[in-house]
Amino acid sequence: MPHDEPSATDVPQAWLEPPVQERAEGLGAEPASVDPEPTAAPEKGSWLVRLKKGLSRTGQSIGGLFVGVKVDEALFEELETALIMADAGMEATQKLLTALRAHVRKERLDDAAQVKAALCDILTDHLAPLEKKFPLGQAQPLIVMIAGVNGAGKTTSIGKLANHFQAQGAKVLLAAGDTFRAAAREQLMEWGARNNVTVIAQEGGDPAAVAFDAVNAGRAREAGVVMVDTAGRLPTQLHLMEELKKIKRVIGKADGAAPHEVLLVIDGNTGQNAIAQIRAFDAAINLTGLVVTKLDGTAKGGTLAAVAAGSQGVRPVPVYWIGVGEGLNDLQPFVAREFAAALLGD
Repeated sequence: MPHDEPSATDVPQAWLEPPVQERAEGLGAEPASVDPEPTAAPEKGSWLVRLKKGLSRTGQSIGGLFVGVKVDEALFEELETALIMADAGMEATQKLLTALRAHVRKERLDDAAQVKAALCDILTDHLAPLEKKFPLGQAQPLIVMIAGVNGAGKTTSIGKLANHFQAQGAKVLLAAGDTFRAAAREQLMEWGARNNVTVIAQEGGDPAAVAFDAVNAGRAREAGVVMVDTAGRLPTQLHLMEELKKIKRVIGKADGAAPHEVLLVIDGNTGQNAIAQIRAFDAAINLTGLVVTKLDGTAKGGTLAAVAAGSQGVRPVPVYWIGVGEGLNDLQPFVAREFAAALLGD
């Protein structure tokens, strides 16, 4: 059962003075493995090549349908199958094909390449509501709570985002809210050491207390961004989801307007399971954005079309970043047209 929540007036001083633990030194354990050393920021063309490669499974499946074929009902039927197999879901698939059929009739298109270009435009418009720029600087500090299931790439994404925010001139502070898994705490501290970022951490204890500390430390140190990691959990683990709600409430007690952003990290390979994750986490903590990782070879990618369509009762939560690899710069902002083009093999 979750513990009682601390308030701004009754938090034990042991939680506040001094900050519980900082940086990666003196842990007495080997640091958890993290991604390769930082590399130079890639050219935009290089990023698009990797995105296309990451979605090549779907790109080849859908893009190949437009080679040497007539524009007829058979093409639309094959498109329907390919989109469903790409995890776009029935609602998004029907919406996209209805719009495409109408466009083909109106414009009297009889060339497969023209139909493919039209589908790219329609898919771009469909995905556009998910494209949103992250509001860095809208609050000082900007408190960001980050959730996700185990294995989604949550801690690694936090490290990459810390580097990304610093490159934009923001002072970053991290909170290791996964207090029960030593490897997660050590991995985050290693990222902190690498980026020269302070990490507020605690061995064992209440993750809400660490979050509370971090918000106060961020304000005292005039940080631009405070990112609060949380323990990976499955939506079916109700007691852990309650703990997640508690962390969010306690952050609100430290700063009445916080958390300003509540992000869910999802593995791009989980397909339609991602829909269930988004729906469950959104119901628990009211998500403001998504980070989609591991779009690097086996991911189908169509899940985002399902999210945009509101499939299975999920809300179209914005996608701030997508990741296509292990490199430090392989996490980039989501752009609807780039994603649509890659999904169709362009």
